[in-house]
Amino acid sequence: MMTEIVYLFDIDGTLLRAGGAGSRAFDRVMRELHEVEDASVGTAFGGKTDPWIIDQLYRRHLGRAASQEDVDTFIARYLPYLEVELATRPLRVLPAVEDTLAALGQRAVLGVATGNVAAAADIKLRYAGLTGHFRFGGYGSDSWQRAELVAVAIERARAFAPPQAEVVVVGDTVHDIAAARACGVQVCAVATGPDPADALGEADAVFARLDELLPWHHARWP
Repeated sequence: MMTEIVYLFDIDGTLLRAGGAGSRAFDRVMRELHEVEDASVGTAFGGKTDPWIIDQLYRRHLGRAASQEDVDTFIARYLPYLEVELATRPLRVLPAVEDTLAALGQRAVLGVATGNVAAAADIKLRYAGLTGHFRFGGYGSDSWQRAELVAVAIERARAFAPPQAEVVVVGDTVHDIAAARACGVQVCAVATGPDPADALGEADAVFARLDELLPWHHARWP
Protein backbone atom coordinates (compact mmCIF):
# COMPACT_ATOMS: atom_id res chain seq x y z
CA MET A 1 0.00 0.00 0.00
CA MET A 2 1.36 3.42 -0.97
CA THR A 3 1.86 5.93 1.80
CA GLU A 4 -0.63 8.77 1.93
CA ILE A 5 1.68 11.44 3.38
CA VAL A 6 4.34 13.39 1.48
CA TYR A 7 6.83 15.84 2.97
CA LEU A 8 8.67 18.35 0.78
CA PHE A 9 11.74 19.82 2.46
CA ASP A 10 13.56 23.02 1.70
CA ILE A 11 17.35 22.58 1.96
CA ASP A 12 19.23 25.74 2.99
CA GLY A 13 18.30 26.94 6.45
CA THR A 14 15.97 23.98 6.96
CA LEU A 15 18.28 20.97 6.71
CA LEU A 16 21.70 22.57 6.60
CA ARG A 17 23.76 25.73 6.56
CA ALA A 18 26.31 25.96 3.79
CA GLY A 19 28.27 28.75 5.47
CA GLY A 20 28.04 31.15 2.55
CA ALA A 21 29.34 28.65 -0.01
CA GLY A 22 26.63 29.57 -2.49
CA SER A 23 27.18 33.32 -2.27
CA ARG A 24 30.96 32.90 -2.59
CA ALA A 25 30.46 30.72 -5.65
CA PHE A 26 28.05 33.29 -7.13
CA ASP A 27 30.66 36.00 -6.51
CA ARG A 28 33.36 33.98 -8.26
CA VAL A 29 31.21 33.58 -11.36
CA MET A 30 30.29 37.27 -11.49
CA ARG A 31 33.96 38.16 -11.16
CA GLU A 32 34.95 35.71 -13.88
CA LEU A 33 32.20 36.58 -16.36
CA HIS A 34 31.68 40.29 -15.72
CA GLU A 35 34.57 41.56 -13.56
CA VAL A 36 32.16 42.45 -10.75
CA GLU A 37 33.54 42.11 -7.22
CA ASP A 38 31.47 41.00 -4.21
CA ALA A 39 28.36 40.87 -6.39
CA SER A 40 26.14 39.11 -3.87
CA VAL A 41 26.69 41.55 -1.01
CA GLY A 42 23.30 42.94 -0.01
CA THR A 43 21.32 40.25 -1.83
CA ALA A 44 19.02 38.12 0.34
CA PHE A 45 19.28 34.49 -0.75
CA GLY A 46 16.81 32.94 1.70
CA GLY A 47 13.80 31.35 0.03
CA LYS A 48 14.84 32.52 -3.46
CA THR A 49 15.61 30.38 -6.50
CA ASP A 50 19.07 30.30 -8.06
CA PRO A 51 17.82 31.70 -11.41
CA TRP A 52 15.98 34.52 -9.60
CA ILE A 53 19.15 35.42 -7.69
CA ILE A 54 21.18 35.46 -10.91
CA ASP A 55 18.59 37.72 -12.51
CA GLN A 56 18.78 40.11 -9.55
CA LEU A 57 22.58 40.24 -9.76
CA TYR A 58 22.38 41.04 -13.47
CA ARG A 59 19.79 43.75 -12.92
CA ARG A 60 21.77 45.34 -10.12
CA HIS A 61 25.27 45.17 -11.56
CA LEU A 62 24.76 44.99 -15.33
CA GLY A 63 21.56 47.00 -15.68
CA ARG A 64 19.64 44.29 -17.51
CA ALA A 65 17.65 41.15 -16.90
CA ALA A 66 19.32 37.77 -17.19
CA SER A 67 18.20 35.67 -20.15
CA GLN A 68 17.78 31.92 -19.90
CA GLU A 69 21.06 31.60 -21.81
CA ASP A 70 22.73 33.85 -19.21
CA VAL A 71 21.37 31.67 -16.43
CA ASP A 72 22.50 28.44 -18.10
CA THR A 73 26.01 29.82 -18.67
CA PHE A 74 26.17 31.09 -15.10
CA ILE A 75 25.03 27.81 -13.56
CA ALA A 76 27.52 25.80 -15.62
CA ARG A 77 30.33 27.81 -14.00
CA TYR A 78 28.68 28.03 -10.60
CA LEU A 79 28.41 24.30 -9.94
CA PRO A 80 32.18 23.52 -9.93
CA TYR A 81 32.81 26.54 -7.69
CA LEU A 82 30.09 25.40 -5.29
CA GLU A 83 31.74 22.00 -5.09
CA VAL A 84 35.13 23.60 -4.36
CA GLU A 85 33.65 25.85 -1.67
CA LEU A 86 31.96 22.95 0.10
CA ALA A 87 35.08 20.80 -0.12
CA THR A 88 37.14 23.64 1.37
CA ARG A 89 34.74 24.80 4.09
CA PRO A 90 32.39 22.01 5.19
CA LEU A 91 28.71 22.78 5.56
CA ARG A 92 26.81 22.13 8.78
CA VAL A 93 23.81 19.83 9.06
CA LEU A 94 21.33 21.39 11.47
CA PRO A 95 20.50 19.73 14.81
CA ALA A 96 18.46 16.50 14.75
CA VAL A 97 18.02 16.58 10.97
CA GLU A 98 19.48 13.15 10.25
CA ASP A 99 17.44 11.37 12.93
CA THR A 100 14.26 13.23 12.01
CA LEU A 101 14.53 12.34 8.33
CA ALA A 102 15.31 8.72 9.16
CA ALA A 103 12.27 8.42 11.43
CA LEU A 104 9.92 10.31 9.14
CA GLY A 105 11.03 8.32 6.13
CA GLN A 106 9.54 5.22 7.76
CA ARG A 107 6.12 6.86 7.77
CA ALA A 108 6.02 9.12 4.71
CA VAL A 109 7.53 9.82 1.31
CA LEU A 110 10.23 12.48 1.48
CA GLY A 111 11.15 14.88 -1.30
CA VAL A 112 12.75 18.30 -1.61
CA ALA A 113 11.33 21.62 -2.73
CA THR A 114 14.27 23.98 -3.05
CA GLY A 115 15.36 27.08 -4.90
CA ASN A 116 18.65 25.39 -5.71
CA VAL A 117 18.92 24.09 -9.24
CA ALA A 118 18.80 20.29 -9.16
CA ALA A 119 22.55 19.79 -9.58
CA ALA A 120 23.34 22.25 -6.76
CA ALA A 121 20.80 20.56 -4.50
CA ASP A 122 22.43 17.21 -5.21
CA ILE A 123 25.87 18.62 -4.36
CA LYS A 124 24.71 20.08 -1.05
CA LEU A 125 22.80 16.97 -0.01
CA ARG A 126 25.77 14.80 -0.92
CA TYR A 127 28.17 16.84 1.20
CA ALA A 128 25.61 16.76 4.02
CA GLY A 129 25.23 12.99 3.76
CA LEU A 130 21.47 13.34 3.31
CA THR A 131 20.97 12.25 -0.30
CA GLY A 132 19.52 8.84 0.52
CA HIS A 133 16.54 10.25 2.37
CA PHE A 134 14.91 11.86 -0.69
CA ARG A 135 13.25 10.21 -3.67
CA PHE A 136 12.37 13.20 -5.85
CA GLY A 137 12.12 16.97 -5.80
CA GLY A 138 11.18 20.31 -7.29
CA TYR A 139 14.05 22.68 -8.00
CA GLY A 140 15.07 26.14 -9.12
CA SER A 141 15.89 24.53 -12.46
CA ASP A 142 12.19 23.69 -12.81
CA SER A 143 11.03 27.28 -12.33
CA TRP A 144 12.33 30.68 -11.27
CA GLN A 145 9.23 30.99 -9.06
CA ARG A 146 9.04 29.02 -5.82
CA ALA A 147 5.32 28.21 -5.97
CA GLU A 148 5.80 26.68 -9.41
CA LEU A 149 8.67 24.44 -8.33
CA VAL A 150 6.62 23.27 -5.35
CA ALA A 151 3.83 22.40 -7.78
CA VAL A 152 6.34 20.40 -9.84
CA ALA A 153 7.45 18.53 -6.71
CA ILE A 154 3.84 17.74 -5.84
CA GLU A 155 3.28 16.34 -9.32
CA ARG A 156 6.43 14.22 -9.10
CA ALA A 157 5.28 12.86 -5.75
CA ARG A 158 2.45 11.08 -7.57
CA ALA A 159 4.96 8.46 -8.69
CA PHE A 160 5.46 7.50 -5.04
CA ALA A 161 2.14 8.32 -3.36
CA PRO A 162 -1.53 8.14 -4.38
CA PRO A 163 -3.33 11.23 -5.73
CA GLN A 164 -5.16 11.75 -2.44
CA ALA A 165 -1.91 11.85 -0.42
CA GLU A 166 -1.58 14.78 1.95
CA VAL A 167 1.38 17.05 1.20
CA VAL A 168 3.32 19.06 3.78
CA VAL A 169 5.98 21.60 2.82
CA VAL A 170 8.72 22.14 5.41
CA GLY A 171 10.80 25.32 5.15
CA ASP A 172 12.40 28.16 7.02
CA THR A 173 11.17 31.31 5.25
CA VAL A 174 7.98 33.18 4.49
CA HIS A 175 8.58 32.25 0.84
CA ASP A 176 8.17 28.56 1.65
CA ILE A 177 4.90 29.35 3.39
CA ALA A 178 3.59 31.45 0.51
CA ALA A 179 4.50 28.78 -2.03
CA ALA A 180 2.74 26.06 -0.05
CA ARG A 181 -0.38 28.19 0.32
CA ALA A 182 -0.37 28.94 -3.41
CA CYS A 183 -0.36 25.18 -4.03
CA GLY A 184 -3.10 24.52 -1.48
CA VAL A 185 -1.01 22.26 0.77
CA GLN A 186 0.00 22.27 4.43
CA VAL A 187 3.22 23.89 5.60
CA CYS A 188 5.41 23.63 8.69
CA ALA A 189 8.09 26.23 9.35
CA VAL A 190 11.28 25.81 11.31
CA ALA A 191 12.92 28.93 12.74
CA THR A 192 16.45 27.92 11.82
CA GLY A 193 16.87 30.24 8.86
CA PRO A 194 16.77 34.00 8.21
CA ASP A 195 13.15 34.55 9.26
CA PRO A 196 12.36 34.59 13.00
CA ALA A 197 9.56 32.51 14.46
CA ASP A 198 7.18 35.45 14.75
CA ALA A 199 7.47 36.06 10.99
CA LEU A 200 6.46 32.47 10.24
CA GLY A 201 3.08 32.56 11.93
CA GLU A 202 1.10 31.85 8.76
CA ALA A 203 2.40 28.27 8.77
CA ASP A 204 0.31 25.42 10.17
CA ALA A 205 3.02 24.89 12.78
CA VAL A 206 6.27 26.64 13.69
CA PHE A 207 9.16 24.74 15.28
CA ALA A 208 12.41 25.78 16.90
CA ARG A 209 14.12 22.61 15.65
CA LEU A 210 13.29 20.10 12.98
CA ASP A 211 12.79 17.21 15.42
CA GLU A 212 9.66 18.96 16.70
CA LEU A 213 8.11 17.86 13.42
CA LEU A 214 7.92 14.26 14.63
CA PRO A 215 5.45 14.78 17.51
CA TRP A 216 3.41 17.06 15.24
CA HIS A 217 3.28 14.26 12.66
CA HIS A 218 2.35 11.62 15.26
CA ALA A 219 -0.44 13.80 16.66
CA ARG A 220 -1.87 14.37 13.19
CA TRP A 221 -1.45 10.83 11.86
CA PRO A 222 -1.36 8.50 14.91
